[in-house]
Amino acid sequence: MAAVALTHCRRRALEALGNGAVHLLSSKCGPGVRQKSSTVQYISRPDLPKLAYRKVKGKSPGVMFLPGFDSNMNGPKAEALEDFCRSLGHSYLRFDYSGHGASEGVFSEGTIGSWKKDVLFMLDEVAEGPQILVGSSLGGWLMLLTAIARPEKTKALVGISTVADHFVTAFKSLPLQKRKEIEDQGMWMIPTKSNEKGVYTLSMDFLKEAENHCLLHSPIPITCPVRLIHGLKDEDVPWHISVQVAERVLSNDVDVILRRHGQHRMADKDDIKLMVYTIDDLIDKLTTMA
Repeated sequence: MAAVALTHCRRRALEALGNGAVHLLSSKCGPGVRQKSSTVQYISRPDLPKLAYRKVKGKSPGVMFLPGFDSNMNGPKAEALEDFCRSLGHSYLRFDYSGHGASEGVFSEGTIGSWKKDVLFMLDEVAEGPQILVGSSLGGWLMLLTAIARPEKTKALVGISTVADHFVTAFKSLPLQKRKEIEDQGMWMIPTKSNEKGVYTLSMDFLKEAENHCLLHSPIPITCPVRLIHGLKDEDVPWHISVQVAERVLSNDVDVILRRHGQHRMADKDDIKLMVYTIDDLIDKLTTMA
């Protein structure tokens, strides 16, 4: 009976998501009225910027959302995931990297390595129990690095427009003269439609540090289930990067899902629905195996 009730609850939650209202649930599935978004909290670290986060307590496995480059924890994907996890009673954690959103720190001083430390700190100190890591864009790269560092705490991965190695490989693929110009200027301005500024700005110091965290040159020692969602119309990060990640992870349970009309942010209603369906399947798989 418990399994039947859980399946009914999931179905109601997913149907509600399809109607643009994840919170329309019966009392058996959770709160009958949608609760407000979780409160922003802050956690201090010795000699490091405070990190802002939102947390919903619940059962395992929990879901931890990692936002993209120069993004934050309040985007539509992050909000939808909170609604969904709350509806099923699973724990959920989202936060801003240092220099992002409501967290302390200076964005231009951030690196792949420093943001990886942010993720590991939140996983170790704030998250409760094993987690499904959901990484968007830069978050997809960081979730891979985190899974390698904390395999015992990482139960599954869901990458959305995963950006693994991309900043480094894209720079190295530029013509020699262009690379020299960027090196002389010390900054690389990359046009994008994914933020209001219309450009990503990367320093040469950022790119050099990022080289230390590249993953696609060798097998990736990750054995948990991996799902990689990417849009074929992504103009910021080529979809074949998700395919490369799938080819290199050691896990035997890997799926790549390509969205024909999907763009980089993957924030349309149907994109978000696919993300939640994918996470729901993983929760079902993991709880059945437990």
